[in-house]
Amino acid sequence: MPAPPPSPPAYAELDDVTFERARDGDTAGCRALVQRYERPVFALVARMVVPERDCVEDLAQETFLRVFTALSRFDRNGTAKLSSWILTIATRVTIDHLRKRKDALFVDASVVPLQASNRADDGARRRELGRALQESVAELAPPFRAAFLLREYHHLSYDEIAQALECDAGTVKSRLNRARRSLRTALQERGFDA
Repeated sequence: MPAPPPSPPAYAELDDVTFERARDGDTAGCRALVQRYERPVFALVARMVVPERDCVEDLAQETFLRVFTALSRFDRNGTAKLSSWILTIATRVTIDHLRKRKDALFVDASVVPLQASNRADDGARRRELGRALQESVAELAPPFRAAFLLREYHHLSYDEIAQALECDAGTVKSRLNRARRSLRTALQERGFDA
């Protein structure tokens, strides 16, 4: 029986007290906010740009700078979760960067889900698929790439992605459909059944 797909990451939101401390500029509160959300921010940015350490760190720092600048305007009682709001900012910062530099994209091959089998060459085949997926995703335009990564790697809802990309949910669905179709075709052309 095939292994079940990986479960979505659990984004435990920052508690209200720590959030208020961060909003007030308290050093410990700000540090706690960064520590809580730095992994998802770094993961998103690293998957969207060439993994140049300085570039990823710069974009993550720019993200948190914008987060702290706008934190007083974030509504904890609104529809957006803090994690989605922060990933929205990271997405916009990174797309702006990509539009300026038109860099290639990096997708971490270790997170490509494959079904388990008993074949000895699974590891090599997985690495080949990871490289093929990386190359294929790199060919997507930034808005399609962002929609795909936010949905498939960060498990955001259509509405959350729409907010991040400043478009409606129908456009998100269309972009995801087009991205998946393009990726399926590209992987088939590279000899993988998609």
